[in-house]
This record gives sequence, structure tokens and C-alpha cells, in this order.
Amino acid sequence: SGSTEGWIFRSALEAEMQKAGLKPVIFTEVEVSSGTVRVWSGMGTITWNSLPWTGIGKFGSISPITETSETRAEGLVLPLSGVDPPLLGYALTEIRHGKNAKVWLGAMDDAGAILADPFLSFAGKVDTGSINEGGETSEIQITIESRLIEMHRPRDRRWTHEDQQIDYAGDLGFEYVAALQEFNVIWGRGTPFPSQAPVTW
Repeated sequence: SGSTEGWIFRSALEAEMQKAGLKPVIFTEVEVSSGTVRVWSGMGTITWNSLPWTGIGKFGSISPITETSETRAEGLVLPLSGVDPPLLGYALTEIRHGKNAKVWLGAMDDAGAILADPFLSFAGKVDTGSINEGGETSEIQITIESRLIEMHRPRDRRWTHEDQQIDYAGDLGFEYVAALQEFNVIWGRGTPFPSQAPVTW
């Protein structure tokens, strides 16, 4: 399906997947308004891909990553429990619709080292962030959309100079499109409209 990519196992990770005592790890990266949040499924802070990842352990989880035989967008939910109430306001201001989010699946060896290389199992965009408030702690849920969702959204684009600048800044190919709406062209001999001098081709 379009919700997953990178299903190419490195030999070390593939061999670990065959073992009975598999130690899976999940890395999650979510862009927020002030930067990027990187967490992993264990405890403490570790370094992977030359970046620090904060462990959330039992306080974090992830909904199943599903595949279908149809061209359909399948999203996922990232719940984070045990959040202190003072942090909820911060979370609401940081989570932004349309930001990138990625999830990698990997494994640890018997010594606790990350095997090369965790593979990218999901990549999408942040949809919404919601809060389930409790007495002392609460839960934040971040819903991630598959990139396939873009196939179902209408493209509101125009053949105008302003729209052309979005992708090709400085291009003048559509500079006179607006003027064409009132442009009178005289083919051969004839009498032009009074509002404008004739143009001969």
C-alpha cells in the first residue's frame, strides 16, 4: 500500500527478525511548530542516525500500521499517556496540521545496540492532535494521515501569473493572462471595439 515504504531489510536486521527473542524498537519523528520531536519505544535517551531520541517507554504506543490491496489512505494514531496537565497547553500550541511524521521499525541485539538499519514503515502528515484529560495525568493523541490522502484532495490551482510564482518564481509566462480577458484582436480588416485600438496579426 502507499502507507508504507522501504521494505528492504538489511541482513543484520533480517536475521534478527527470525529469532525467537526479538527485541523490536520503534522510532517516531514528528515535526512541530518549534522544531522536531524524536522519541523511541524504550527508556532513556539513545542516539540513532546521529540524532538523540527520547525514550517514552510504557507511556507511548502506536496503532497498527495497516496495508490494503486497494489504493486507499490508511492512517495511524500516536497516543502518549501520563502527560502532566501543565504540558497540555504546550502540546496544543506545538502540534500543527500538515507537518511531517515518520515511523521506523528496528531491533536491538543482545547487547542493547540498535541493529542497522531500522526501516521506514510509515511516512505521512499530522492531521489532528487531541487530548483526553484525566485527574492527575492526561493523554495526547496525534493522528497521522498517509501521504495517499493527497490524492483525494482537490488541487485549487489557476492559470495565472500569481499561481505560477508558487512553483516558478520569476517566470513571466503567465504575466499577461489577466490582460487577455479584455484584449480585443482584429483578424484582417475590420472595425475595433471603441475601448481599444486595433491589433493586427
